[in-house]
Amino acid sequence: MSDQAILRITREIKQLQQSTDLSLAVSYDDSDIRSVSALILGPPETPYEFGLFEFAVKFGKGYPASPPRVRAMTTNKGRCRFNPNIYASGKVCLSILGTWRGERGEQWSSAQGLESVLISIQSLMSSNPYENEPGYDTAKSATDLENMDAYVAKIRHETLRLAVIEPLELSMGISPDGTLARPVEKHSEDESEEDVSWDDDKEPCDRFLDLRKRRFLWYFDAYLRTVDAAEPGVSRNRKFQRMPFEGIGNIMDGHFDYPELRRRLNFLREKILGETRKWPTEGLLTQKQELGISVNLQRQYEQIVEDYKNQKNFMIALDLVDGNPFEWVITYFGRPMTHLDGGIFKIKIYLSPRFPEEQPRVFMETPIFHVRVSRLGVLCYVPRRSDEMRWHIEAILATLEEDSPAYDPRANVRSEASTMFWGCAEGRRRYHRELRKSVEKSVEDAFA
Repeated sequence: MSDQAILRITREIKQLQQSTDLSLAVSYDDSDIRSVSALILGPPETPYEFGLFEFAVKFGKGYPASPPRVRAMTTNKGRCRFNPNIYASGKVCLSILGTWRGERGEQWSSAQGLESVLISIQSLMSSNPYENEPGYDTAKSATDLENMDAYVAKIRHETLRLAVIEPLELSMGISPDGTLARPVEKHSEDESEEDVSWDDDKEPCDRFLDLRKRRFLWYFDAYLRTVDAAEPGVSRNRKFQRMPFEGIGNIMDGHFDYPELRRRLNFLREKILGETRKWPTEGLLTQKQELGISVNLQRQYEQIVEDYKNQKNFMIALDLVDGNPFEWVITYFGRPMTHLDGGIFKIKIYLSPRFPEEQPRVFMETPIFHVRVSRLGVLCYVPRRSDEMRWHIEAILATLEEDSPAYDPRANVRSEASTMFWGCAEGRRRYHRELRKSVEKSVEDAFA
């Protein structure tokens, strides 16, 4: 592969990694930048909603004149076909990839790149994927309509099981029954210039584990809502209905068990929260070992405090819990002329000894009714940069203070608040009343 092609791939990866788009994430093999892992967030209001689907992308020496090769990895080891265009074998049928015939103008061109490939794949994850199968896009018979509902139902179930729960269990060493399993061994790949084959004997290491955990906390309420809404419509252990276009070896087979999914979701939440609460204790060990991360976070904390002091910013007080640089507390005094005016909010930030590889986890200790704060107090925010704490603090405050946030269902982690805010005018007024109630309650609690 030419140096120019390597530079282009590097640039495309960097652009995606620096993007604040919540739908796509990429990582690459340190030994070979041509081997990329990509994570695609299942679009809201589809049966794929908030699932995290992994794809392997391999760039051949003909790139960008020819498209990369793409393989779906979220397939239950080759046993689950998630879409008419995403096979159980991992094959992704798209004209842009040259794996499917398309209309004129839909084929690959060198003007396209990694991002356009991933967006094209995400577009397959529609609200009615049954219509993706050739010849079924106009199917409207009674049988087809019944099949559409059945297809959506089983995709919704398997999205939770295979694109949310099982990747976390596997990477965290948890068996489906909740017992500890053998941890996943990490492997590296060594491929020659000509080799763009797939190594099926290797267990993939999860380069997105921290992202999966943070998104799990963001979307936990949404996952439970999916279970609660779907469970009454299907009996436990009822088998999935086979679609007319599914065949042996290329099928989504299985049965419904929403009570078990609920149990596993709750178990994972407790494990992730427990892990988070242990970070400060782990961090103290790095202090004793005189590792650089402890000194680095202490220095960042002191610099941020000094900056706010110099700016005469009295809206925020920043402290370390018991002097521990791995556990920060923000006391935020609601900025005048905003909907938070007069409020007093405590915000807890847990920092990992592996920061910034593992990102901070932020919780509102003071309850607040807010579109970006889940019922369990998890704050959904996106910093402009992730490697320094000042960017995180800036993003946390900006997220809370924003009066008119853009509609983004991927970041709206409080469903009832979102429904009010982006519903009718009266709904928005109700939202602001509920928000003001939580502001007033924050003052009462602060002086209780």
